[in-house]
Amino acid sequence: MIDLHSHLDLYQNALSLLPEVSKRNVFTLVVTTSPRAWEATSRVFSGYENIKVALGLHPEIVKQKEKERNLLISSITKANFIGEIGLDNSLRSRNSIELQESIFTDVLTECERVGGRIMSIHSRGAATRVLNILEKHPGAGKPIMHWFSGSIKEVHRAVSNGCWFSVGPAMLKSAKGLKILKELPINKILPESDGPFTTQKSLPLMPWEAMQIIPEIQKLSGQTHQELCLQMEENLTTLLNGVF
Repeated sequence: MIDLHSHLDLYQNALSLLPEVSKRNVFTLVVTTSPRAWEATSRVFSGYENIKVALGLHPEIVKQKEKERNLLISSITKANFIGEIGLDNSLRSRNSIELQESIFTDVLTECERVGGRIMSIHSRGAATRVLNILEKHPGAGKPIMHWFSGSIKEVHRAVSNGCWFSVGPAMLKSAKGLKILKELPINKILPESDGPFTTQKSLPLMPWEAMQIIPEIQKLSGQTHQELCLQMEENLTTLLNGVF
C-alpha cells in the first residue's frame, strides 16, 4: 500500500496508528501544515523508515503562520520532502493569494538552490497560477499535484511540465475527478488518502485505503489489479530515485 499525501499527524489516534501504517504501507508521505508542526511530527514519527514527514506551510493558513516563513525556508535544506505547499484561491483564502504566491515562490527558489526536492502541491482554484510559478523554477524538483482540480487544458499543461499527480478515492467520487484521471499518464499517478480530511462511511480514510483508486484506473487501462499495484510501486520507485 502507498499513500503520497496523508495528514497522519492530525488523526485523533495518530500515535497508535503509526505501527499499523508502517506495517500495512510500503510508503507513506505525511504532509504538514506548518514548519513548527513539521518539527514536532518529525520527532514523534522518527523510527519509522517507511513513513516520511514533509515540511509544509498550507496555503490556507499563511496569514496565521506568516511568522514561521523564515523557519520554513531555512528548514528546506534539512527536508527531502516539501508539502503541503502551494496556492489556494477558494473564496475563504483568496484574500491572502499574494502572500501565498510570495511564500510559494520563496520555497521553490530555495528548493532550486539546494538541488531540488519532492514537493506535494496544493492548487485549488489556482492551477494556472501554480503552473506559472513552477515554470519559472524548473530546478525546484519533482512537483506532485495533490488532488488536482484544474481544467483539462491545465491538466495537459501540468503533464507537459513533468508533474506527478497524487489521486485519492475522494477525488474520484466526482465526475470532474474521473474526467481528469482519464488524462493522466499512468506512470505519473500515485495514490493518496488526504486523511483524516477525507472520510468513508463517516470515518477518516486511512493511509492504507488510498489504493482504493485502483478499480477506477483499471476501468480505463484494462490492466489487472495486480498489474496496477505493481505499476504504483514502480511509479514510487521512479519518484524516489536519487532521494535516498
